[in-house]
Amino acid sequence: MKKLPSLDVTQTYEGFSVSLQGVWVKESIQKLDLAFSTLTCKPKASYTFDLSGITDFDTHGIMLILHHTKKLEAQGCSIFKIGASESLEKLLSICELHYPKEKVEEKKELFILSFLENVGKDLFEGYKTLSSFFAFTGELTHFVIAAFFKPFTIRLKATLYHIEQSGAGALPIILLTSFLIGIVIAYQGATQLEKFGANIFIVEMVTISAVRELAPLLTAIVIAGRSASAYAAQIGVMKITDEVDAMSSMGFSPWNFLVLPRLFALIISLPLLVFFADIISVFGGMVIATTKLDVSFVEFIDRIKQTVALKHLIIGLIKAPIFGCIIATIGCFRGFQIDSSTESVGKYTTISVVNAIFWVIAVDAIISVLLTEMGL
Repeated sequence: MKKLPSLDVTQTYEGFSVSLQGVWVKESIQKLDLAFSTLTCKPKASYTFDLSGITDFDTHGIMLILHHTKKLEAQGCSIFKIGASESLEKLLSICELHYPKEKVEEKKELFILSFLENVGKDLFEGYKTLSSFFAFTGELTHFVIAAFFKPFTIRLKATLYHIEQSGAGALPIILLTSFLIGIVIAYQGATQLEKFGANIFIVEMVTISAVRELAPLLTAIVIAGRSASAYAAQIGVMKITDEVDAMSSMGFSPWNFLVLPRLFALIISLPLLVFFADIISVFGGMVIATTKLDVSFVEFIDRIKQTVALKHLIIGLIKAPIFGCIIATIGCFRGFQIDSSTESVGKYTTISVVNAIFWVIAVDAIISVLLTEMGL
């Protein structure tokens, strides 16, 4: 018959002696826990636990002993264990090794300190990103110049493929957005011009605003949303699957195979898309001018020839390859930043679109201010 579990406490000159006896298993945990709760820690008291009387035990009983001894130690008591058998000692050491550590409560930080720390981290990350981008653009410039000196290194087939994907594939959305922009400009302008009987001035308003600013800008934003994200995701997935490393190890330059075709494709296709957007947006304005202001298509076109200077169209077309270069560079740069995790694909794809749109708008504003100051 198994001896019932018990816990006897006696006081000695050196402190307290706690004798553990009987069966320390799962079934007796509740009773033993109540017995242990009678132990109260006195300042600098010493507790000696005699384990020689334990006849049977399991992990539950050992963990109960550890729980209360750790609790006494946390209150400043000295704990000693004696009389444990070899098997008991072995299980006790294993349980003590894996005993859950108490979580240390984090100190509450001052808001201003945490704010300054976050600002510092953001500035440092921005500095690293900026330096990486300058290094990337410097290396890209080197390969572009080398490609002009060695034209046979340019992968024409890949460039044409990306022209088709980034340029021809964007025609439907460019058609729709440009037509709607032309309609919106003309409709809003018609409402105001009609009040003053200046219907014919709708021509200058629609044509100049569309071909000089809105068509190039909106086309670049649409392409940034399509192509910057696609470039970043494509290159990022190739990095995750080690295709970029394999390409380099086989002696193929990732710049010539991945970056330059995409860069040249946007530099070539974006001016064509902008010219297409110019035509469609002006046509949208013509439709509203005809239906709302009684300005016929013939009158509209004649007025364009007489009053709208060719420089407005040229300025819009000059902006296009600059925007294309910005979009392709940012998309490829963010693609190479993607690491081995799939989460980074979504992160840097999103960042590439945001960065591309921001820099397109910023560069457009800078160009507009400079041209205005130059009298163009």
